[in-house]
Amino acid sequence: MIDRRALLAGGMAATLPLPARAAGPARPAPDDEAFWASVAADYDVPQDVIQLENGNWGAMPHPVRAAYEQMVARVNRDTSYYARRGMLADLHAARAAVAAELGVPADEIAFTRNATEALKALILGYNRLSPSDAILYADLDYDSMQACMESLAKRRGVHVRRIALPEPATRASLIDAYAQVMADEPRLKLILLTHMSHRTGLVIPVREIAAMARARGIDVIVDAAHSWQQLDFALPDLGCDFVGLNGHKWLGAPLGVGFLHIRKSALARIDRDPAEDADGPDTVMARVHTGTLDYASWLTVPAALAFQHRIDRAARAARLRALRDRWVRRAQTIPGLDILTPDNPAMHGAITSFRFRGVDSVEANAAIAQRLLDRHRIFTVHRTGAAKGACVRVTPALFTPATDMDRLADALRDLSGSMSTSS
Repeated sequence: MIDRRALLAGGMAATLPLPARAAGPARPAPDDEAFWASVAADYDVPQDVIQLENGNWGAMPHPVRAAYEQMVARVNRDTSYYARRGMLADLHAARAAVAAELGVPADEIAFTRNATEALKALILGYNRLSPSDAILYADLDYDSMQACMESLAKRRGVHVRRIALPEPATRASLIDAYAQVMADEPRLKLILLTHMSHRTGLVIPVREIAAMARARGIDVIVDAAHSWQQLDFALPDLGCDFVGLNGHKWLGAPLGVGFLHIRKSALARIDRDPAEDADGPDTVMARVHTGTLDYASWLTVPAALAFQHRIDRAARAARLRALRDRWVRRAQTIPGLDILTPDNPAMHGAITSFRFRGVDSVEANAAIAQRLLDRHRIFTVHRTGAAKGACVRVTPALFTPATDMDRLADALRDLSGSMSTSS
């Protein structure tokens, strides 16, 4: 096993520089189908379905998969000979590359296996709660994070508040929803904010809500599992001290890559992981303890960043929004179909869910997703947990052609007709 004290200290020089952007067009247009087809050529995709369920994890493009396979081979071949004679420097370099992309110092970033692990460390490690304090989360937050927040009632004796976010939502209504709880709960100390909901794709104004919270002495933990690399932002844009992120969703890194961010000035508010050496370095990496894991996946992160740098961050976000907009604009004319993200480009990315009006049960929405697959070979997924009922989530990816979005809109219109007939 590698020397954790050395890894925690972060003192070794990086040997793998952040890959430079390839020369080429400054910013491809979102409707430049020839360019996006060239990007899609770097992916293997299912041939028997239209894959519109890319929110679980993202496919690695060919160059990233090749880099991962090389890293797996090296870690498997050299084992401790590499781990004790160079891997540490390469891991630090990978962390530095991530930090540069996120716009924060490297010593504010720790690798985790996923965003869930990062957020669990933040929520359960937050140490400024006393009995009778209040904490807040929302219906669109991720299930595991809701469970962590609920567990603080027993662990810390706090009062847990859960709110349903407005649907349909506006930036103003979302800000007002959180502002109201802050006004009602004078002992509110901690808020969980999900930047982009995995349930509906709604993007909330994190920076504005966090600024209100900070003014009242309330801390905010941000779930950016879906938003990073799907939206165009860096961590300073959020104005938050604590963030959990994924690398195996929209970055396209191998499975098992996540990140924990703690602003240096806020480090003391999160307890060290109990498995960490109490006398070891007091760093962000001491807040999560994974043990031995798939180092090859972490070492592949620079290759994933290099691939994304070929595209341009703003162009990638614009393309993903354009794919969403293409099917939504046609589907909005279907009677009885509700789109669950606003058209405001600041409030959605690729992910958007829909619900047929009055059709809100889990069983009915699971059946809709199944009918899309059976009748039209379009793969989506139903989602539960939103206060107004279950829905069906649509998640295109960089390899998705615009014509697939047209086929989805046509399928929804066909489905709408059959539903009205059956009713």
